[in-house]
Amino acid sequence: MGQAQCIPPSHPKKIQQFFCFNNTVFFSYQQPLNTYFIQNHQEILNNLHTNWRPSASIETLLLRANVLAKIRRFFAERNILEVETPLLSTSTISDPNLHSISAHHHQPGAQNSQTLYLQTSPEFAMKRLLAAGSGSIYQICKAFRDEECGNLHQPEFTMLEWYRIDFDHHTLMNEMDEFLNFILSTPKAERLSYTEMFQKYLGINPHLDTVEKMQLCAKQNDLNISTECYNDHNRDLWLQTLLINLIEPNLGQERPTFIYDFPVTQAALARISQDNCPTAERFEVYIKGMELANGFHELADVDEQRARFYNDLAKRDALKLPKIPLDENLLAALAHGLPDCSGVALGIDRLIMLASNMNSIVDVIAFDLTGN
Repeated sequence: MGQAQCIPPSHPKKIQQFFCFNNTVFFSYQQPLNTYFIQNHQEILNNLHTNWRPSASIETLLLRANVLAKIRRFFAERNILEVETPLLSTSTISDPNLHSISAHHHQPGAQNSQTLYLQTSPEFAMKRLLAAGSGSIYQICKAFRDEECGNLHQPEFTMLEWYRIDFDHHTLMNEMDEFLNFILSTPKAERLSYTEMFQKYLGINPHLDTVEKMQLCAKQNDLNISTECYNDHNRDLWLQTLLINLIEPNLGQERPTFIYDFPVTQAALARISQDNCPTAERFEVYIKGMELANGFHELADVDEQRARFYNDLAKRDALKLPKIPLDENLLAALAHGLPDCSGVALGIDRLIMLASNMNSIVDVIAFDLTGN
């Protein structure tokens, strides 16, 4: 057979579809329509013939099913109600660091479509259930986030989220410790406050030290920081840079590590403590240097929540991010009354990675959406 002809990747027309006939691959381009014949295309055919296979082994999928069954057993033994809430919503999260995926719905006979959003987490809907009197609840569901892909990220992933009435974040950390022991047979977790963590690993006080001291720490540790980032004096940006690059790889290596009481500027939807040095009543869980879960003593003050939403919207405008509607249903539920509670979100795919000793999320999910 003759030498294969390759379509240059810089070809200006976008491929619309391709099909196979008589062991030959044809590519159809958008208008004006042209069809290109390719010989010696066995490599392409081989890819087509293998890409249908699962990205995880069947053995790993069996392990995944067993872990999901154990999770449900853990909550059943504590009489915590499993719930389901919609994946689609008319509003979405305001956090400028999280990007939702939108969809368009057409009502029968309607001329205009309605914009809906795939949930980044089930938090807002679950809080509406809590305000309605559901009691403690949990949910295993799909969540979706745009601009996330890599060994630890997929645009679609599986999340476990649960809320406990009359728990503060310390009590919920106790239950998280029990959960990890039940699922992964981990030893009792190490606990460090956010301040203790920075002082232990970098000798920095995250609440009092200057950005200049953080920049010096990055330089002394040979971090490759872009000039644009280096000239940014956003305190939280520098704290996060040091945490991700210099601290996270050390966390949870021998046992799980819980980091709690974050700076108030990183409160998100957590309450603020009224101590001499106020902190956000939230925690994160790390195992083998990987963030696994994120928990909060949940904010219940509707006026404070609305103010934080508006602050997020101002940040989104400054970053020229898409405008999004606020979740007025959540705010109405908070106005009605959210019971004192704490909640935590955990990445199930990452949990399965730890249970199966895998290094990439694609090895524990049935199909790699980005790869196929």
